[in-house]
Amino acid sequence: MLTERAAALDAADPLARVRDRFLLPEGVVYLDGNSLGALPSAVPAAVEDAVHRQWGTDLIRSWNGNGWWEAPIRTGDAIGRLIGAAPGQTVAGDSTSVQLFNTLLAAARMRPGRRLLLTDPDHFPTDQYIADSVGRLLGLDVRRVPAGEAAEVLAAEAGNVAVAAYAPVDYRTGELYDMAALTAAAHSAGALMHWDLCHAAGVLPVELDAIQADFAVGCGYKYLSGGPGAPAFAYVARRHQAEFDHPITGWHGHAEPFAMAGTYTPGEGISRARISTPPLLSLLAMEAALTAFDGVEMTAVREKSLSLTGFFQECADTLLDGLGFTLATPRDPARRAGQVALRHPEAYPLVAALTARGVIGDMRVPDLLRFGFNALYVSHTDVLHAVTELRAVVTAGEHRAAGFRERPTVT
Repeated sequence: MLTERAAALDAADPLARVRDRFLLPEGVVYLDGNSLGALPSAVPAAVEDAVHRQWGTDLIRSWNGNGWWEAPIRTGDAIGRLIGAAPGQTVAGDSTSVQLFNTLLAAARMRPGRRLLLTDPDHFPTDQYIADSVGRLLGLDVRRVPAGEAAEVLAAEAGNVAVAAYAPVDYRTGELYDMAALTAAAHSAGALMHWDLCHAAGVLPVELDAIQADFAVGCGYKYLSGGPGAPAFAYVARRHQAEFDHPITGWHGHAEPFAMAGTYTPGEGISRARISTPPLLSLLAMEAALTAFDGVEMTAVREKSLSLTGFFQECADTLLDGLGFTLATPRDPARRAGQVALRHPEAYPLVAALTARGVIGDMRVPDLLRFGFNALYVSHTDVLHAVTELRAVVTAGEHRAAGFRERPTVT
């Protein structure tokens, strides 16, 4: 029955054609795109051209002749289309940590006199570290409040909260929170809303402009498939750009960068959110990767993503029942993003043994097996195969082999 359902769902999939835009290795079902996206087929040629012609032949002339200077804004606008941002509000370059620090501190500066910064105790660690750093630098009280309780705290602390910094997706479980509601709650309290979109960009229609988000950041290497270490992006709502006073004022954000002035004058619009010389090879690779979304609407991505995650849950219910697994991801589609997490006390060796069978997911401590479903290249047949292989690993006890219990640095 599951085999027939998978085949029927794949036959009716309007995004099935997009799978050919990726170079997927034979014999592998890749369900770790929530950590590192698969390689888009447009990237190798773009990187080869960037290395051999643009760098190798045109050299420094490529800043003008090949559009290197405009690449951060050009790529930012391409990402903006996927996150509901009109042109001129998103810039790409630098790392997620740098973009996060720059925008979060700038946001806090826009609410002088307010002493409280809210963030999530379940946030990705870097977000928490940087919130603490911003708190120390500005003398703010950083309070960790779960996303589900943030609206209540915002109402109680109205007039005192400077920024609420959250992610719409729990990176461990894939649980989805209501961005519009939390943004509205922050604004009702007079605070600014800062979003980390690392697990949302390329997964669902974020609609930053429509919900009147203030700031957002996100990485380029997960669902956007920009490659390992791909540049991150920052979104600064147009209404905030004139007063965007950020701490890392690099020369690329200067109004006249080649005047070589000794004092900083910010550029116009989103250009002031530029910092320094971007990693051009990675940036051009990501720009090419984004063409995988050409002609694809985020509503269609969301619809298929929900189909994939829902089908995974159905397969797990049927095939993994009684084998020690519990579901960590909400069943309600409105509360589920692009991944499913299962709990099991032997999560790491199970993932390692599953990888040896050609099904790649990952784990997060202490007991989560994570499976990310990029709707552009994952099929329902892949989903069924993954769960079938996981059942085979458990029933055969393959994960108990010593080699699957030795953890490498990256898990």
